[in-house]
Amino acid sequence: MAKLSPVFPKATTVLATMGIAAFSAALTSLSHPAALTVDGQKTVSDVPPVTTAKGAYVPLRAVADSLGAQTNYDAKTGTVELIRADDTLRLRVGDESATLNGKPLPLRPAPFAVRGRTMVPLNVIARAFKTKVRYDPAHAQIDVMTAGTLEAGAEQPAP
Repeated sequence: MAKLSPVFPKATTVLATMGIAAFSAALTSLSHPAALTVDGQKTVSDVPPVTTAKGAYVPLRAVADSLGAQTNYDAKTGTVELIRADDTLRLRVGDESATLNGKPLPLRPAPFAVRGRTMVPLNVIARAFKTKVRYDPAHAQIDVMTAGTLEAGAEQPAP
């Protein structure tokens, strides 16, 4: 029986593969989901925010809970209902229209689901809950601030 000798790849192939692997590892280590804070407190969800070149999308329940809203879901109709103070927001995944206190509220783009969580554009949070929102892509940071809450690092006026 003939003896087979091992075949080794060329050095350039090995170096190219190592370079690609190092580059991929570096990109992976730099990519992480955007951090989400509500009124300066870190908000944790089993589904992180989704960020794209067009903006940020946040898990609706996590933000609503952090803002003290009551969340209801009707499985028959697929309707998500949020109640906070005197405001009621009703929406469905995939619909480009919701209602806020019975009045139409356009949603563009439409809410979508990730692992069973409803994701909405950040501006929906601002309009529905009368909050200030900010997405800082350079620092992968999403902030939701209610009226009267100071941003981290802001100075309070003297009494």
